Parts: sequence; structure tokens; C-alpha cells
Amino acid sequence: MMNRRAFIGTLAGGLLTAPLTAEGQPATKVARIGYLAANLAANRHLHEAFLQGLRDLGYVEGRNVVIEHRSAEGKLVERLPALAAELVALKVDVILAGATPAALAAKQATRTLPIVFAAAGDPVGSGLVTSLARPGGNVTGSSLLAPELVGKCLEQLKQAVPGVSRVAVLWQPGAFPERLEQDILKGAEVAARALGVRPQFVEAREPADFDRAFSDMTRARAGALTVLASTMLTNERRRLVDLAAKNRLPAVYPWREAVDAGGLMSYGANIPDLFRRAATYVDKIFRGAKPGDLPIEQPTKFELVINLKTAKALGLTIPPSVLARADEVIHP
Repeated sequence: MMNRRAFIGTLAGGLLTAPLTAEGQPATKVARIGYLAANLAANRHLHEAFLQGLRDLGYVEGRNVVIEHRSAEGKLVERLPALAAELVALKVDVILAGATPAALAAKQATRTLPIVFAAAGDPVGSGLVTSLARPGGNVTGSSLLAPELVGKCLEQLKQAVPGVSRVAVLWQPGAFPERLEQDILKGAEVAARALGVRPQFVEAREPADFDRAFSDMTRARAGALTVLASTMLTNERRRLVDLAAKNRLPAVYPWREAVDAGGLMSYGANIPDLFRRAATYVDKIFRGAKPGDLPIEQPTKFELVINLKTAKALGLTIPPSVLARADEVIHP
């Protein structure tokens, strides 16, 4: 990746144009994308998925597209606004913003330059767009449907651990606008009560809060854990998985990346696929489409992934009925 970036840096001023697709019209200039990430180092697979989406459409980094990378490296509040402003000053053709915080920072930086978000929790609730069908303004992209997924994650966890009666709910205050945040928490509470479990809401504003958060879960005798979506919690998934294992807590996550890191189970959209599909929005904008006219896409497939190696380490037997529904089972 670094070699490719160095190559781009030396040639960006004089690259030749090339056809965008086999059947498309030739580009009139080298396309420039500003890639705004919350933590590029922690999510390089998402960056690669976006690049693959571009390649599928005929774009080749270093030939007919240049990508300006900016990463907050986890310091969202401190760095994202300034990084977004940098990309606007560079006059890139479009900004690709990964999740909600990056998209909001980009929108704050410009009301005219096109912005595509790859995986926003609730674009309307967070104020990114006015509606899913007609976003309006300069922003479009794909939604993760975060509020609706909370209850489903709890349901999967309850079925995998039938005897659990108290579930810790780990969340990050301020990760989303207040109205959306309250909707997510209310959804978690309603779903938990409907499943006959008592929810224990545990806050973690930053990674430094994790040890205290898990101590609170242990003291309250939580029998399992569900982690709510947030950019910070996603980036820190490996540490969360380690702490869940250390405290012997069966946990469900809204992203499969946590299961790949050793977590017990996940239920949610395929995020790399959303990043691949974000390239189609970028392509349409390059060809003249206005972001406000491009409807927000919503995932149509949600994956249940289970790690039996982790289940075995926890002394947990996942019911066959749950395993039969899983889209993927990781065996010891």
C-alpha cells in the first residue's frame, strides 16, 4: 500500500487519462477521491474493498484515479473536522467517508463538494440526508440500519445462550446524534424486555473506559454482552474481544470483523460489501450524477457468523437450531 501511494505521489501531476470502463466514455481528467477514514490502520480491509469496487468499474489507482488519504487514527473529534477541511481545500472531486462521524465532518466542511458515505448508521436520523429516497444536498451513500439491528443481535444472543437472564449492553455516548442515540438505546431496552432478559447499560466514551466497563459488568453479574455500533468500538474490536474472553462473557457484535478477531458471534450487514458498493456511487458522480438525486441504499442481507472455537473456550454449546441458521460457522 505504501509503495502504491509513493508511486501515486510522484506521478499525480502528470498522469494520463484512461477509459473508466470497457463500455464507458473516456475520462477527461484523472479522477481525484478524498478518502476520509476514522482509523485507516484498523480497517485496511475496508479500504481494499473500496479499491476493489473501483477496479471492478475500470478505475486503476495511479492510472485514471488518484486517492488522497486522510485518517484520524481513532481521534475522531480532535482530527476529523480538520482532515475533512484539508480534502475540501485540495478540491478533490468527491469525498468517500466511511461511517457517520467522517460523513458528518465532511458535510460540515462543505455543502457543495459531493460526499459518499459507505456505512452510516441512520443517515436521516443523524442529519446527513433529508430522506432515503431523495437525499437532497451533496451527500449520499449506504445505510447500516443500526437502530433496527439492536433487537436482532439480542435475539441471536439469547437463542445462542438460552439461560442468560442479564445482558450487558456496551455503548459509546456521543457516537450518534442525541435523537438517534436515544432510539438505539430504547430499542435495546424494549428488545431485551421482550426476550425476558434484564439489560445493563454500560458506557464507554473512550478506550480508557473499557477496563472499568467490564468490571461493572462483572460486579452486576452479567451473563452475556452485546456491543452496540459505534466507530470507536469498531476500531477497538480486538481489545473488546480480549476483554470479553478474559471475563468469560459470551458476546454478540454488529460486525463480523469482531468474530474474525475471536469474538463469539455477530449479526449485521457485510461492511466490506458496503465499501465495495460505495464505488458505484463515486462512479455515478464522476459521470455527472448529483448526490442528492441518488437514493440511499440499505442492506438486503444480514449475516449471522458464529465462532465455535470461542464457544468451546467459554464452555458453551451453541444449539443446533442456531448453527443451522448461521451464514458462516468458524470451527476450532
